Amino acid sequence: MTDLTQFDADIAGIIGAAHVLTAQADMAGYVGDWRGRYHGQARAVIRPASTAEVSEVVKAAHRHGVRIVPQSGNTGLVGGAVPDDAKRSVVLSLSRMRTVREVDLDNNSVTVEAGLVLAELRDLAASHDRLFPVNLGAVGSAQVGGLVSTNAGGTEALRYGTMRDQVLGLEVVLADGRVLDGLRGLRKDNSGYDLKHLFIGTEGTLGIVTAAVLKLWPRRMASSTALVALPHPEAATRLLSAFYARIGNRVESFELINRSQIETVQKHCAEITSPMPLTHDWYTLIEISDPARLMDLNAAMVEVLGNQFEDGTVSDAVIAQDLTQAARIWEIRHSISEANKDEGFTVSNDTSVPVSRQPAFLARVTADLIRDYPQALCNHCGHMGDGNVHVIVVFPHGTYDYDSCDDLGFAVNRIVHMAALEFGGSIAAEHGIGRMHVRRLAETKSPVALDLMRQIKRTLDPEGTLNPGKILARYEG
Repeated sequence: MTDLTQFDADIAGIIGAAHVLTAQADMAGYVGDWRGRYHGQARAVIRPASTAEVSEVVKAAHRHGVRIVPQSGNTGLVGGAVPDDAKRSVVLSLSRMRTVREVDLDNNSVTVEAGLVLAELRDLAASHDRLFPVNLGAVGSAQVGGLVSTNAGGTEALRYGTMRDQVLGLEVVLADGRVLDGLRGLRKDNSGYDLKHLFIGTEGTLGIVTAAVLKLWPRRMASSTALVALPHPEAATRLLSAFYARIGNRVESFELINRSQIETVQKHCAEITSPMPLTHDWYTLIEISDPARLMDLNAAMVEVLGNQFEDGTVSDAVIAQDLTQAARIWEIRHSISEANKDEGFTVSNDTSVPVSRQPAFLARVTADLIRDYPQALCNHCGHMGDGNVHVIVVFPHGTYDYDSCDDLGFAVNRIVHMAALEFGGSIAAEHGIGRMHVRRLAETKSPVALDLMRQIKRTLDPEGTLNPGKILARYEG
């Protein structure tokens, strides 16, 4: 038997042939991203059920020179979980690993495996009168392993931080198959290097996350949600400051959305309607909350918005009167990705700039994009409260003829990325680098930073086994 035939036999012996997918039809959902932008080829899709099986699979891949693409829910936006076209890789899906290993309410932590879906994790926390505060549009399909590996953010990061801020400990399978067991629910541990951070946000290029100890937070006891019309982005920064001055850290979400983006959502999502006429160019979705009912939040919302209306900062506002109305407002935000996909070819950016510089950044980048792509839609949205604005350029179906989606995306991204860097920002806030931004990272990251990243990769994965072509595509094992 050839080496790869032996590899196939080894894998079947480890996890059972029923959990090794090789037919093209069976692998279709694993070798492309959900937007249809990235496609690859894999020798097989491997679906282990335990950390021990992952370890043995990685050891076999290491022996036979097979590359591994770790994958959780495959909900990413930058192609980070999609194999290349060489057909020398296997996709290692963690979706069968969904066990809740421990709920420790006295420690306010939960230990879960990498395949647990985010919605299930949030429901689990709620069932114990707790909150797990990472929330995003793909809540029903994103899984813990991917959330950790991309350091996902979402709509509640303003108050609670990103996924990195929720992780107390990790279990990781290394590139040679060894298991790093760091599943300790400690909030303080200075006993040497904090190794878990090597695997948070590194997209499976340094190790495969198989389980995590995550923080739980007090459950919200009260909240207030509003959709607010603004004359311009500068008004949003003033409004955010006004809320902080009045209610402190009870500001949970502060999302900026332009009119074009809401119109696109309404066009493609018939069940979603804005609660106010779209007569203004900018809107912000605000949610404030309190875990202890120490304040009348609706009264505070009315007070702040009323004062800002008198000052000309706020043009109009709708405050949700119950949780159902609040959910309908949030449907606008969480339907953006699907609506843009239906509208046309979408180039979505994930930049971050300091909050104070976001208005100038948006003005600059919008003018540049309209100049170069006058028929495209500039659909802006994002987590303005923490500086993460998604500049989204949508080329409506039938409007543009282009030979290469990658070339078009790279050109659009260059405009956005260069502006973000000029304003002291980053090209990747929460989605990661994946395949999409590899070239840009190489162009814009400092030589010292890139050298350190390559040294870390060589140390932890000298053969280049894990997730080839992501982050450091030019790295060779």
